Amino acid sequence: MKKILVAVLAVGVFFSACTNQKTETSVKNTVANAKSIHDFKVESLEGKTIDFADFKGKKILVVNTASKCGFTPQYADLEKLYQQYKDKLVVVGFPADNFGHQEPGNNEEIGAFCQKNYGVTFPMASKISVKGDDIAPIYKYLTKKELNGVKNTTILWNFTKILLDENGRVIDSFLSTTTPTSESITKYLK
Repeated sequence: MKKILVAVLAVGVFFSACTNQKTETSVKNTVANAKSIHDFKVESLEGKTIDFADFKGKKILVVNTASKCGFTPQYADLEKLYQQYKDKLVVVGFPADNFGHQEPGNNEEIGAFCQKNYGVTFPMASKISVKGDDIAPIYKYLTKKELNGVKNTTILWNFTKILLDENGRVIDSFLSTTTPTSESITKYLK
């Protein structure tokens, strides 16, 4: 009986390792083979799917966000920008806790905070990592020139912005200090 149990456990561990390896390989292949951001799908704060292919034909402003940051009031300008240009722009927020533990909340808490304090209606992804060893695949693509074909971007702090064109290709990136409604960004939307 013990031999059968050990054999079953060994098969289970082997299967689990193979499944995880396939998933990890699949994610790596998605990043390596991505032609644009339109090749990515991410989980939303509500547990649904944000499919970037749905945004074809619109510019996309991707922003790593945090609820307890000096730049957090930029949520208001991000919402204003989204409302003003919603026929040609989608803003997508990516909560991340990579800097100074300024996004400690879970997805539900983050969503409630954004709605209550800033009336956010633009898509918000579930909490991810935007740098380091555990960087999310979409941010790996966005920040590595070898993958996105345009430029390397170092995410230095919360509210770094990356603007993509209607074909899902990187146009430029902007530091946290660049407000969402600044001419540096809006010149691409006029």
